[in-house]
Amino acid sequence: MTNQNNTTIYTGITNNLKRRVFEHKEKLVEGFTKRYNIIKLVYYEVVGDVSSAILREKQIKGGSRAKKIALIKGLNKGWKDLYNEL
Repeated sequence: MTNQNNTTIYTGITNNLKRRVFEHKEKLVEGFTKRYNIIKLVYYEVVGDVSSAILREKQIKGGSRAKKIALIKGLNKGWKDLYNEL
């Protein structure tokens, strides 16, 4: 997820993506996403189990900003909000 200007990138995991994105958009979650106005879903992956999701989250979080941007642009060149497509 990112903010309106695509300047801050947030990575997380959930078992219900639509619900979780809604919570971030509506500022129902205290912390990083509320503080930095993270409101757009610009990239997501679906994995089969929690262990794989946690491992993938760590890989993404451990990568450089350039790698995160490359992932996003590979799926979503225009950084469009994908929330309504869920």
